[in-house]
Amino acid sequence: MKLVEKRLDKEVQERIIRRYKQYLRLEKSLSSNTLDAYMRDLDKLVQSLAIANKLLLETTVDDIELFLAGLNDIGIHPRSQARILSGIKSFFHFLILNDMLDVDPSELIEGPKTGFKLPEVLTLQEIDSIIAAVDLSKNEGQRNRALLETLYSCGLRVSELISLKLSDLYFDEGFIKVTGKGSKQRLVPISPRAIKEINLYLICRNEGRIKIGYEDFVFLARWGNNISRIMVFHMIKELAVAAGITKNISPHTFRHSFATHLLEGGANLRAIQSMLGHESIATTEIYTHVDRNMLRSEIIEHHPRNIKYYGSE
Repeated sequence: MKLVEKRLDKEVQERIIRRYKQYLRLEKSLSSNTLDAYMRDLDKLVQSLAIANKLLLETTVDDIELFLAGLNDIGIHPRSQARILSGIKSFFHFLILNDMLDVDPSELIEGPKTGFKLPEVLTLQEIDSIIAAVDLSKNEGQRNRALLETLYSCGLRVSELISLKLSDLYFDEGFIKVTGKGSKQRLVPISPRAIKEINLYLICRNEGRIKIGYEDFVFLARWGNNISRIMVFHMIKELAVAAGITKNISPHTFRHSFATHLLEGGANLRAIQSMLGHESIATTEIYTHVDRNMLRSEIIEHHPRNIKYYGSE
């Protein structure tokens, strides 16, 4: 019965989308190119919601924020993100006008700012809490723990994580081969802890279903193909809630935290640049601004002027 209801709901959704397209063409008089762009953007949201088995009329604020976080993580420029959000807002405004919704879930969501913004960073304790929140009694538990350890210990982009292959693992040497933006490859050190978690995961992975063509991918979904970005987003959001973390985080937060912790530990900025796969050192230099308090305390403690001053008190 529920399957029948869901199918009917999907048919209703398709009719609503057709009505919205007609509204844009006839009432808003959009050009063909602009109309196509609006519909492509709406389709992106539909696909994002489908991962959570939700429809447009069930959209919440969290769903839209997760969708926008995904756009940011795959490198969509803030201006393009703002344009996509504008199209999404237009759709929900249409639903309100036609009494299909009582509350607009996009109303209070602000567009991305193009100015400088410091990334959110997790402490080591918060990262450990999120990883500890993984339920190992579930089939995907060991996979999720291995995935998170790899994400953090190697500072990967989520796109690099989900495309990681068994043939990229060089555990005897302590490295993995990562294919980044522009198909550029780099070798990244991997921690013994991440190696241990991956090896534990591979035992159950190799006993499960693996689709043809996905045999070489490390992290697989339950249906046998490689795990998606959206699935990683959902997993991290759920684990953060379970761990009591209130920060607004995404897979990219683990990458920011990796770089920040390296810097705090005394790593050379050029080394961090190499591990992150940044073409320009200017991109990596954002992490020198992340913990100003840490920098200030270091100066107060170690600068000779401060030592003399505090020593005289």
